[in-house]
Amino acid sequence: MSMPKGYKSSHGYATVSNIQGGLGYREIAERMTSEGDRMNHSTARNVFLSAMRKLARELCKMYGEETTEENITRISNDPRFQSGIVDILKEDYV
Repeated sequence: MSMPKGYKSSHGYATVSNIQGGLGYREIAERMTSEGDRMNHSTARNVFLSAMRKLARELCKMYGEETTEENITRISNDPRFQSGIVDILKEDYV
């Protein structure tokens, strides 16, 4: 049986490794493991997307958007949303 194709975002895939100082999921997992928390790249991705879903849910509530699981997943997986969150977080460090 072949592997499922997975979710294909209409806006591509976000990657944090192309941001200055950013790490890919594999590098995040390696760093976490070296610091004593065993993790693989799939877990790093799942933890990241879980955090994005929590942010998306609260922002949808704030702006009166539907908070269905499909809507939250669509928003949280969108690289434009993830990039916007990175921009907001970077503002606090500049």
